[in-house]
Amino acid sequence: MNLALVAKITVELQQRLVGGRFRNALQLGDDRFVLAFENSEFSLLFVSVKPNDSRTYLIRRRLRDLKKLATHPSQFTTVFNKTLTGAAVADVRQIANDRLIEIEFSNGKKFDLIVQLTGKSSNLLLLDAERNIVASARKPVGKAQKIGSQFTIPQRNPDEVSATIDDLNLDLKGDSLSESLDRYFIDLERQREFETLAAAAKNQNKQQTTKLKRLIANLNADLENHGDAEKWKRFGDLLLANQSSAERTGNAVFVNDLFEEHAPTIRIEVDENNSLAEAAEKYFRRYTKARNARIEIKARCRKADKELKTLLLAAGEIEQAIKDRDETFLQNLVGSKKAKTPSEKKKKQPDLPPGIRRFRSSDDFEILLGKKAADNDFLTFRVAHSRDTWMHAADYPGSHVVIRNANRKEIPHRTLIEAAQLAAFYSQGSKQPKAAVNYTLKKFVNKPRKAAPGLVRLASFKTILVEPKIGNAKQVIH
Repeated sequence: MNLALVAKITVELQQRLVGGRFRNALQLGDDRFVLAFENSEFSLLFVSVKPNDSRTYLIRRRLRDLKKLATHPSQFTTVFNKTLTGAAVADVRQIANDRLIEIEFSNGKKFDLIVQLTGKSSNLLLLDAERNIVASARKPVGKAQKIGSQFTIPQRNPDEVSATIDDLNLDLKGDSLSESLDRYFIDLERQREFETLAAAAKNQNKQQTTKLKRLIANLNADLENHGDAEKWKRFGDLLLANQSSAERTGNAVFVNDLFEEHAPTIRIEVDENNSLAEAAEKYFRRYTKARNARIEIKARCRKADKELKTLLLAAGEIEQAIKDRDETFLQNLVGSKKAKTPSEKKKKQPDLPPGIRRFRSSDDFEILLGKKAADNDFLTFRVAHSRDTWMHAADYPGSHVVIRNANRKEIPHRTLIEAAQLAAFYSQGSKQPKAAVNYTLKKFVNKPRKAAPGLVRLASFKTILVEPKIGNAKQVIH
Protein backbone atom coordinates (compact mmCIF):
# COMPACT_ATOMS: atom_id res chain seq x y z
CA MET A 1 0.00 0.00 0.00
CA ASN A 2 1.26 3.47 -0.83
CA LEU A 3 1.02 6.67 1.22
CA ALA A 4 -2.28 7.76 -0.34
CA LEU A 5 -3.96 4.46 0.50
CA VAL A 6 -2.53 4.42 4.03
CA ALA A 7 -3.84 7.95 4.65
CA LYS A 8 -7.33 7.10 3.41
CA ILE A 9 -7.50 3.81 5.34
CA THR A 10 -6.37 5.59 8.53
CA VAL A 11 -9.39 7.91 8.26
CA GLU A 12 -11.75 4.91 7.93
CA LEU A 13 -10.16 3.20 10.94
CA GLN A 14 -10.49 6.37 13.02
CA GLN A 15 -14.21 6.51 12.24
CA ARG A 16 -14.87 2.82 12.92
CA LEU A 17 -12.52 1.84 15.75
CA VAL A 18 -12.03 4.83 18.06
CA GLY A 19 -14.25 4.47 21.15
CA GLY A 20 -14.59 0.72 20.67
CA ARG A 21 -12.85 -2.12 22.49
CA PHE A 22 -10.42 -4.74 21.30
CA ARG A 23 -11.89 -8.24 21.46
CA ASN A 24 -9.19 -10.63 20.22
CA ALA A 25 -6.71 -11.36 17.42
CA LEU A 26 -6.67 -14.37 15.12
CA GLN A 27 -3.67 -15.53 13.14
CA LEU A 28 -4.17 -16.67 9.51
CA GLY A 29 -0.65 -17.86 8.80
CA ASP A 30 2.78 -16.47 9.64
CA ASP A 31 2.19 -12.95 8.33
CA ARG A 32 -1.59 -12.43 8.31
CA PHE A 33 -3.81 -11.40 11.20
CA VAL A 34 -7.41 -10.40 11.89
CA LEU A 35 -8.14 -8.05 14.82
CA ALA A 36 -11.71 -8.01 16.15
CA PHE A 37 -13.19 -4.84 17.68
CA GLU A 38 -16.56 -4.14 19.32
CA ASN A 39 -18.05 -0.67 18.91
CA SER A 40 -21.43 0.50 17.70
CA GLU A 41 -20.88 -2.25 15.13
CA PHE A 42 -18.60 -5.29 15.10
CA SER A 43 -15.43 -4.62 13.09
CA LEU A 44 -12.69 -6.89 11.73
CA LEU A 45 -9.34 -5.41 10.74
CA PHE A 46 -7.29 -7.52 8.34
CA VAL A 47 -3.52 -6.98 8.44
CA SER A 48 -0.91 -8.58 6.19
CA VAL A 49 2.74 -7.85 7.00
CA LYS A 50 4.07 -10.11 4.29
CA PRO A 51 6.92 -8.07 2.75
CA ASN A 52 5.66 -8.24 -0.83
CA ASP A 53 1.99 -8.03 0.16
CA SER A 54 1.68 -5.62 3.10
CA ARG A 55 -1.82 -4.17 3.49
CA THR A 56 -4.60 -3.46 5.97
CA TYR A 57 -8.31 -2.69 5.73
CA LEU A 58 -11.63 -3.61 7.33
CA ILE A 59 -13.32 -6.79 6.17
CA ARG A 60 -16.76 -8.38 6.49
CA ARG A 61 -16.57 -12.03 7.51
CA ARG A 62 -18.24 -14.39 9.94
CA LEU A 63 -15.98 -14.78 12.96
CA ARG A 64 -16.67 -18.52 13.19
CA ASP A 65 -15.49 -18.94 9.57
CA LEU A 66 -12.27 -17.10 10.36
CA LYS A 67 -11.71 -19.29 13.41
CA LYS A 68 -11.83 -22.35 11.15
CA LEU A 69 -9.06 -20.83 9.04
CA ALA A 70 -6.98 -19.67 11.98
CA THR A 71 -3.58 -21.24 12.61
CA HIS A 72 -1.91 -21.84 15.98
CA PRO A 73 -1.25 -18.43 17.55
CA SER A 74 2.34 -17.20 17.58
CA GLN A 75 3.99 -15.73 20.66
CA PHE A 76 3.11 -12.25 19.36
CA THR A 77 -0.60 -13.09 19.04
CA THR A 78 -0.63 -14.69 22.49
CA VAL A 79 1.04 -11.66 24.11
CA PHE A 80 -1.18 -9.26 22.16
CA ASN A 81 -4.41 -10.95 23.26
CA LYS A 82 -3.24 -11.33 26.86
CA THR A 83 -2.22 -7.68 27.07
CA LEU A 84 -5.04 -5.90 25.21
CA THR A 85 -8.25 -7.98 25.29
CA GLY A 86 -10.97 -5.57 26.51
CA ALA A 87 -8.76 -2.48 26.02
CA ALA A 88 -10.39 0.68 24.63
CA VAL A 89 -9.23 2.19 21.33
CA ALA A 90 -8.23 5.77 22.14
CA ASP A 91 -6.92 6.91 18.76
CA VAL A 92 -5.86 5.83 15.27
CA ARG A 93 -3.31 7.94 13.41
CA GLN A 94 -0.80 7.86 10.59
CA ILE A 95 2.83 8.25 11.69
CA ALA A 96 5.07 10.89 10.13
CA ASN A 97 3.25 10.85 6.80
CA ASP A 98 4.66 7.36 6.25
CA ARG A 99 3.20 3.91 5.63
CA LEU A 100 2.71 3.35 9.36
CA ILE A 101 -0.57 3.34 11.27
CA GLU A 102 -0.60 3.63 15.07
CA ILE A 103 -3.55 2.33 17.08
CA GLU A 104 -3.55 3.62 20.66
CA PHE A 105 -5.08 1.38 23.36
CA SER A 106 -5.91 2.05 26.97
CA ASN A 107 -6.73 -0.49 29.67
CA GLY A 108 -5.43 1.42 32.69
CA LYS A 109 -2.08 1.52 30.94
CA LYS A 110 -1.23 2.95 27.55
CA PHE A 111 -0.16 0.61 24.72
CA ASP A 112 0.28 1.25 21.01
CA LEU A 113 0.08 -1.11 18.05
CA ILE A 114 2.23 -0.09 15.07
CA VAL A 115 0.94 -1.43 11.74
CA GLN A 116 4.08 -1.08 9.66
CA LEU A 117 3.39 -1.50 5.90
CA THR A 118 6.91 -0.76 4.69
CA GLY A 119 7.91 -3.56 2.32
CA LYS A 120 10.79 -5.66 3.66
CA SER A 121 10.46 -4.11 7.13
CA SER A 122 6.65 -4.67 7.33
CA ASN A 123 5.65 -5.71 10.84
CA LEU A 124 3.21 -5.48 13.74
CA LEU A 125 4.84 -4.00 16.83
CA LEU A 126 3.31 -3.71 20.31
CA LEU A 127 4.69 -0.74 22.29
CA ASP A 128 4.39 0.05 26.00
CA ALA A 129 3.82 3.50 27.48
CA GLU A 130 7.54 4.35 27.11
CA ARG A 131 7.35 3.27 23.42
CA ASN A 132 9.55 0.28 24.01
CA ILE A 133 8.82 -2.71 21.76
CA VAL A 134 7.06 -5.41 23.81
CA ALA A 135 6.24 -7.87 21.02
CA SER A 136 6.90 -8.23 17.30
CA ALA A 137 4.95 -10.25 14.72
CA ARG A 138 8.01 -10.75 12.51
CA LYS A 139 11.72 -10.78 13.23
CA PRO A 140 12.87 -7.19 12.66
CA VAL A 141 14.99 -6.44 9.60
CA GLY A 142 18.47 -5.28 10.67
CA LYS A 143 19.47 -4.21 14.19
CA ALA A 144 16.67 -1.69 14.71
CA GLN A 145 13.27 -2.45 16.26
CA LYS A 146 14.43 -5.32 18.45
CA ILE A 147 12.20 -6.32 21.35
CA GLY A 148 13.07 -4.17 24.39
CA SER A 149 14.42 -1.30 22.28
CA GLN A 150 12.80 2.07 21.65
CA PHE A 151 10.61 2.17 18.57
CA THR A 152 12.13 3.99 15.61
CA ILE A 153 10.65 4.55 12.19
CA PRO A 154 12.31 2.23 9.64
CA GLN A 155 14.43 3.92 6.99
CA ARG A 156 12.57 4.24 3.72
CA ASN A 157 14.05 2.60 0.64
CA PRO A 158 13.98 5.31 -2.08
CA ASP A 159 13.96 2.65 -4.83
CA GLU A 160 10.93 0.84 -3.45
CA VAL A 161 7.78 1.36 -5.51
CA SER A 162 4.32 0.72 -4.11
CA ALA A 163 1.05 0.66 -6.01
CA THR A 164 -1.07 3.78 -6.32
CA ILE A 165 -4.85 3.71 -6.09
CA ASP A 166 -5.06 4.01 -9.87
CA ASP A 167 -2.58 1.13 -10.27
CA LEU A 168 -4.92 -1.11 -8.31
CA ASN A 169 -7.78 -0.25 -10.67
CA LEU A 170 -10.27 -0.14 -7.79
CA ASP A 171 -13.96 0.04 -8.59
CA LEU A 172 -15.39 1.91 -5.62
CA LYS A 173 -19.08 1.77 -6.71
CA GLY A 174 -20.04 3.86 -3.71
CA ASP A 175 -18.44 1.39 -1.29
CA SER A 176 -15.90 2.26 1.36
CA LEU A 177 -12.23 2.01 0.48
CA SER A 178 -11.94 -1.06 2.73
CA GLU A 179 -14.73 -2.86 0.90
CA SER A 180 -13.16 -2.02 -2.47
CA LEU A 181 -9.72 -3.17 -1.33
CA ASP A 182 -11.15 -6.36 0.11
CA ARG A 183 -13.00 -7.15 -3.11
CA TYR A 184 -9.92 -6.33 -5.21
CA PHE A 185 -7.56 -8.56 -3.21
CA ILE A 186 -10.08 -11.43 -3.01
CA ASP A 187 -10.32 -11.38 -6.81
CA LEU A 188 -6.54 -11.09 -7.08
CA GLU A 189 -5.96 -14.06 -4.78
CA ARG A 190 -8.51 -16.14 -6.66
CA GLN A 191 -6.78 -15.29 -9.92
CA ARG A 192 -3.39 -16.20 -8.47
CA GLU A 193 -4.75 -19.46 -7.07
CA PHE A 194 -6.29 -20.33 -10.43
CA GLU A 195 -3.04 -19.51 -12.26
CA THR A 196 -1.11 -21.66 -9.78
CA LEU A 197 -3.61 -24.50 -10.25
CA ALA A 198 -3.47 -24.17 -14.05
CA ALA A 199 0.34 -24.17 -14.00
CA ALA A 200 0.34 -27.26 -11.74
CA ALA A 201 -2.01 -29.12 -14.10
CA LYS A 202 0.05 -28.22 -17.17
CA ASN A 203 3.30 -29.07 -15.40
CA GLN A 204 1.94 -32.42 -14.20
CA ASN A 205 0.82 -33.29 -17.73
CA LYS A 206 4.17 -32.17 -19.15
CA GLN A 207 6.12 -34.23 -16.61
CA GLN A 208 4.01 -37.33 -17.26
CA THR A 209 4.35 -36.83 -21.03
CA THR A 210 8.12 -36.38 -20.77
CA LYS A 211 8.38 -39.46 -18.56
CA LEU A 212 6.43 -41.57 -21.07
CA LYS A 213 8.46 -40.31 -24.02
CA ARG A 214 11.64 -41.14 -22.14
CA LEU A 215 10.25 -44.60 -21.32
CA ILE A 216 9.40 -45.24 -24.97
CA ALA A 217 12.87 -44.11 -26.06
CA ASN A 218 14.49 -46.38 -23.45
CA LEU A 219 12.32 -49.32 -24.50
CA ASN A 220 13.27 -48.83 -28.15
CA ALA A 221 16.96 -48.57 -27.20
CA ASP A 222 16.62 -51.75 -25.13
CA LEU A 223 14.96 -53.49 -28.06
CA GLU A 224 17.78 -52.39 -30.34
CA ASN A 225 20.39 -53.64 -27.86
CA HIS A 226 18.86 -57.10 -27.93
CA GLY A 227 19.40 -57.16 -31.67
CA ASP A 228 17.59 -59.12 -34.38
CA ALA A 229 16.33 -62.38 -32.86
CA GLU A 230 16.07 -64.08 -36.27
CA LYS A 231 19.67 -63.14 -37.04
CA TRP A 232 20.92 -64.83 -33.84
CA LYS A 233 18.93 -67.98 -34.63
CA ARG A 234 20.30 -67.98 -38.16
CA PHE A 235 23.90 -67.71 -36.89
CA GLY A 236 23.27 -70.63 -34.49
CA ASP A 237 21.86 -72.79 -37.28
CA LEU A 238 24.77 -71.94 -39.64
CA LEU A 239 27.41 -72.74 -37.02
CA LEU A 240 25.88 -76.18 -36.46
CA ALA A 241 25.40 -76.83 -40.18
CA ASN A 242 29.01 -75.83 -41.03
CA GLN A 243 30.88 -77.56 -38.21
CA SER A 244 32.95 -79.66 -40.60
CA SER A 245 33.66 -76.98 -43.22
CA ALA A 246 33.93 -73.75 -41.21
CA GLU A 247 37.22 -71.86 -41.12
CA ARG A 248 38.33 -70.12 -37.89
CA THR A 249 40.66 -67.17 -37.52
CA GLY A 250 40.86 -65.90 -33.94
CA ASN A 251 37.36 -64.74 -32.95
CA ALA A 252 36.04 -65.01 -36.52
CA VAL A 253 34.36 -68.04 -38.07
CA PHE A 254 33.74 -68.13 -41.83
CA VAL A 255 30.79 -70.28 -42.91
CA ASN A 256 28.62 -70.78 -45.99
CA ASP A 257 25.27 -69.03 -45.65
CA LEU A 258 22.95 -71.88 -46.65
CA PHE A 259 19.91 -69.63 -46.36
CA GLU A 260 21.04 -67.48 -49.32
CA GLU A 261 21.23 -68.38 -52.99
CA HIS A 262 24.71 -69.58 -54.01
CA ALA A 263 25.59 -69.99 -50.28
CA PRO A 264 28.00 -67.03 -49.96
CA THR A 265 30.66 -67.05 -47.24
CA ILE A 266 29.88 -64.86 -44.21
CA ARG A 267 31.74 -64.01 -41.01
CA ILE A 268 30.33 -64.83 -37.54
CA GLU A 269 31.94 -63.57 -34.33
CA VAL A 270 32.70 -66.46 -31.94
CA ASP A 271 34.71 -66.63 -28.70
CA GLU A 272 37.92 -68.44 -29.67
CA ASN A 273 37.67 -70.53 -26.50
CA ASN A 274 34.26 -71.96 -27.50
CA SER A 275 33.58 -74.83 -29.83
CA LEU A 276 31.20 -74.20 -32.72
CA ALA A 277 28.50 -76.15 -30.88
CA GLU A 278 29.00 -74.00 -27.75
CA ALA A 279 28.98 -70.85 -29.85
CA ALA A 280 25.78 -71.98 -31.58
CA GLU A 281 24.18 -72.61 -28.16
CA LYS A 282 25.08 -69.06 -27.10
CA TYR A 283 23.46 -67.64 -30.23
CA PHE A 284 20.32 -69.73 -29.59
CA ARG A 285 20.12 -68.37 -26.03
CA ARG A 286 20.60 -64.88 -27.40
CA TYR A 287 17.82 -65.57 -29.92
CA THR A 288 15.45 -66.73 -27.18
CA LYS A 289 16.24 -63.69 -25.02
CA ALA A 290 15.83 -61.25 -27.92
CA ARG A 291 12.57 -62.90 -29.05
CA ASN A 292 11.05 -62.79 -25.54
CA ALA A 293 12.29 -59.25 -25.01
CA ARG A 294 10.76 -58.15 -28.31
CA ILE A 295 7.36 -59.53 -27.27
CA GLU A 296 7.54 -57.90 -23.83
CA ILE A 297 8.98 -54.59 -25.02
CA LYS A 298 6.54 -54.28 -27.92
CA ALA A 299 3.64 -54.81 -25.48
CA ARG A 300 5.04 -52.17 -23.14
CA CYS A 301 5.58 -49.79 -26.06
CA ARG A 302 1.98 -50.22 -27.21
CA LYS A 303 0.74 -49.52 -23.68
CA ALA A 304 3.02 -46.47 -23.33
CA ASP A 305 1.95 -45.16 -26.76
CA LYS A 306 -1.69 -45.47 -25.73
CA GLU A 307 -1.04 -43.64 -22.45
CA LEU A 308 0.89 -40.96 -24.33
CA LYS A 309 -2.06 -40.37 -26.67
CA THR A 310 -4.32 -40.05 -23.60
CA LEU A 311 -1.93 -37.47 -22.10
CA LEU A 312 -1.76 -35.50 -25.33
CA LEU A 313 -5.56 -35.45 -25.43
CA ALA A 314 -5.57 -34.41 -21.76
CA ALA A 315 -3.21 -31.53 -22.62
CA GLY A 316 -5.87 -30.18 -24.97
CA GLU A 317 -8.53 -30.68 -22.30
CA ILE A 318 -6.35 -28.76 -19.81
CA GLU A 319 -5.96 -25.82 -22.21
CA GLN A 320 -9.72 -25.78 -22.77
CA ALA A 321 -10.36 -25.99 -19.01
CA ILE A 322 -8.04 -23.01 -18.47
CA LYS A 323 -9.86 -21.09 -21.19
CA ASP A 324 -13.23 -22.01 -19.61
CA ARG A 325 -11.85 -21.40 -16.08
CA ASP A 326 -12.99 -24.93 -15.17
CA GLU A 327 -11.39 -25.04 -11.73
CA THR A 328 -13.09 -28.32 -10.81
CA PHE A 329 -11.50 -30.13 -13.77
CA LEU A 330 -8.04 -28.80 -12.93
CA GLN A 331 -8.42 -29.52 -9.21
CA ASN A 332 -9.51 -33.10 -9.89
CA LEU A 333 -6.54 -33.49 -12.21
CA VAL A 334 -3.85 -32.35 -9.78
CA GLY A 335 -5.64 -33.67 -6.69
CA SER A 336 -7.23 -31.72 -3.90
CA LYS A 337 -5.09 -31.01 -0.83
CA LYS A 338 -8.14 -30.53 1.33
CA ALA A 339 -9.09 -33.71 3.16
CA LYS A 340 -12.78 -34.49 3.26
CA THR A 341 -14.42 -34.65 6.66
CA PRO A 342 -16.44 -37.76 7.55
CA SER A 343 -19.69 -35.80 7.17
CA GLU A 344 -18.66 -34.66 3.66
CA LYS A 345 -17.85 -38.24 2.64
CA LYS A 346 -21.24 -39.49 3.78
CA LYS A 347 -23.21 -36.59 2.34
CA LYS A 348 -25.34 -37.73 -0.58
CA GLN A 349 -24.98 -35.58 -3.67
CA PRO A 350 -28.13 -34.24 -5.34
CA ASP A 351 -29.57 -36.26 -8.22
CA LEU A 352 -29.12 -33.45 -10.72
CA PRO A 353 -26.56 -30.79 -9.71
CA PRO A 354 -26.45 -27.38 -11.45
CA GLY A 355 -23.73 -28.61 -13.81
CA ILE A 356 -26.15 -30.84 -15.71
CA ARG A 357 -28.52 -29.51 -18.40
CA ARG A 358 -31.88 -31.18 -18.91
CA PHE A 359 -33.78 -31.40 -22.22
CA ARG A 360 -36.96 -33.17 -23.33
CA SER A 361 -37.08 -34.79 -26.79
CA SER A 362 -40.02 -34.62 -29.19
CA ASP A 363 -40.84 -38.19 -28.10
CA ASP A 364 -40.83 -37.11 -24.42
CA PHE A 365 -37.51 -38.78 -23.52
CA GLU A 366 -35.33 -37.00 -20.97
CA ILE A 367 -31.91 -35.95 -22.35
CA LEU A 368 -29.17 -34.90 -19.89
CA LEU A 369 -25.93 -33.05 -20.74
CA GLY A 370 -22.87 -32.33 -18.59
CA LYS A 371 -21.36 -28.84 -18.73
CA LYS A 372 -17.80 -29.41 -17.53
CA ALA A 373 -15.48 -32.39 -17.15
CA ALA A 374 -16.49 -33.13 -13.55
CA ASP A 375 -20.17 -32.82 -14.51
CA ASN A 376 -19.61 -35.29 -17.36
CA ASP A 377 -18.11 -37.82 -14.94
CA PHE A 378 -20.96 -37.34 -12.48
CA LEU A 379 -23.58 -37.70 -15.21
CA THR A 380 -22.03 -40.81 -16.78
CA PHE A 381 -21.02 -42.72 -13.66
CA ARG A 382 -23.44 -41.48 -10.98
CA VAL A 383 -26.67 -40.58 -12.79
CA ALA A 384 -26.87 -42.73 -15.92
CA HIS A 385 -28.15 -46.33 -15.69
CA SER A 386 -26.69 -49.25 -17.61
CA ARG A 387 -29.54 -49.29 -20.20
CA ASP A 388 -29.50 -45.53 -20.82
CA THR A 389 -28.10 -44.37 -24.17
CA TRP A 390 -24.81 -42.47 -23.92
CA MET A 391 -23.44 -40.04 -26.56
CA HIS A 392 -20.39 -37.87 -27.20
CA ALA A 393 -19.00 -35.96 -30.19
CA ALA A 394 -16.62 -38.35 -31.95
CA ASP A 395 -13.70 -36.05 -32.71
CA TYR A 396 -14.07 -33.09 -30.35
CA PRO A 397 -14.07 -32.42 -26.60
CA GLY A 398 -17.59 -31.73 -25.39
CA SER A 399 -20.53 -32.69 -23.21
CA HIS A 400 -21.45 -36.22 -22.29
CA VAL A 401 -25.10 -36.79 -23.31
CA VAL A 402 -27.43 -39.37 -21.75
CA ILE A 403 -30.90 -40.37 -22.99
CA ARG A 404 -32.64 -41.74 -19.92
CA ASN A 405 -34.61 -44.92 -20.52
CA ALA A 406 -36.09 -46.06 -17.23
CA ASN A 407 -38.76 -48.20 -18.93
CA ARG A 408 -36.23 -49.86 -21.29
CA LYS A 409 -38.18 -48.81 -24.36
CA GLU A 410 -36.63 -48.68 -27.80
CA ILE A 411 -35.23 -45.18 -28.34
CA PRO A 412 -37.02 -43.59 -31.34
CA HIS A 413 -34.75 -42.54 -34.20
CA ARG A 414 -36.01 -38.95 -33.90
CA THR A 415 -34.86 -38.81 -30.26
CA LEU A 416 -31.47 -40.24 -31.23
CA ILE A 417 -31.07 -37.49 -33.84
CA GLU A 418 -32.12 -34.73 -31.42
CA ALA A 419 -29.74 -35.98 -28.70
CA ALA A 420 -26.89 -36.35 -31.20
CA GLN A 421 -27.49 -32.79 -32.43
CA LEU A 422 -27.17 -31.59 -28.82
CA ALA A 423 -23.95 -33.60 -28.34
CA ALA A 424 -22.48 -32.00 -31.47
CA PHE A 425 -23.73 -28.51 -30.56
CA TYR A 426 -22.26 -28.64 -27.05
CA SER A 427 -18.82 -29.65 -28.32
CA GLN A 428 -15.88 -27.93 -29.96
CA GLY A 429 -17.24 -29.16 -33.28
CA SER A 430 -20.29 -26.90 -33.01
CA LYS A 431 -19.10 -24.69 -35.90
CA GLN A 432 -18.83 -27.59 -38.34
CA PRO A 433 -21.61 -28.15 -40.91
CA LYS A 434 -21.74 -31.82 -39.89
CA ALA A 435 -20.23 -33.66 -36.92
CA ALA A 436 -19.92 -37.35 -36.07
CA VAL A 437 -21.38 -38.48 -32.74
CA ASN A 438 -20.61 -41.83 -31.09
CA TYR A 439 -23.43 -43.52 -29.16
CA THR A 440 -23.80 -46.69 -27.14
CA LEU A 441 -25.46 -48.06 -24.03
CA LYS A 442 -23.99 -46.67 -20.84
CA LYS A 443 -22.93 -50.18 -19.75
CA PHE A 444 -20.31 -50.13 -22.53
CA VAL A 445 -18.75 -46.92 -21.14
CA ASN A 446 -15.92 -47.27 -18.65
CA LYS A 447 -13.22 -45.07 -17.19
CA PRO A 448 -9.54 -46.00 -17.65
CA ARG A 449 -7.54 -46.19 -14.44
CA LYS A 450 -6.22 -42.76 -13.37
CA ALA A 451 -7.81 -41.10 -16.43
CA ALA A 452 -8.54 -37.38 -16.22
CA PRO A 453 -12.13 -36.26 -15.47
CA GLY A 454 -14.35 -36.54 -18.52
CA LEU A 455 -12.17 -39.10 -20.32
CA VAL A 456 -13.80 -42.49 -20.97
CA ARG A 457 -13.31 -45.64 -23.05
CA LEU A 458 -16.04 -47.32 -25.14
CA ALA A 459 -16.18 -51.10 -25.44
CA SER A 460 -18.68 -50.86 -28.31
CA PHE A 461 -20.38 -48.00 -30.15
CA LYS A 462 -22.09 -46.78 -33.30
CA THR A 463 -21.65 -43.44 -35.07
CA ILE A 464 -24.20 -41.00 -36.43
CA LEU A 465 -23.58 -37.86 -38.53
CA VAL A 466 -25.70 -34.82 -37.62
CA GLU A 467 -25.86 -31.05 -37.87
CA PRO A 468 -24.73 -29.40 -34.60
CA LYS A 469 -27.79 -27.57 -33.25
CA ILE A 470 -30.31 -27.61 -30.41
CA GLY A 471 -33.03 -28.70 -32.82
CA ASN A 472 -36.47 -29.66 -31.58
CA ALA A 473 -35.42 -30.77 -28.09
CA LYS A 474 -36.75 -28.43 -25.39
CA GLN A 475 -34.58 -27.38 -22.46
CA VAL A 476 -36.10 -27.95 -19.02
CA ILE A 477 -35.14 -25.47 -16.29
CA HIS A 478 -34.58 -27.25 -13.00
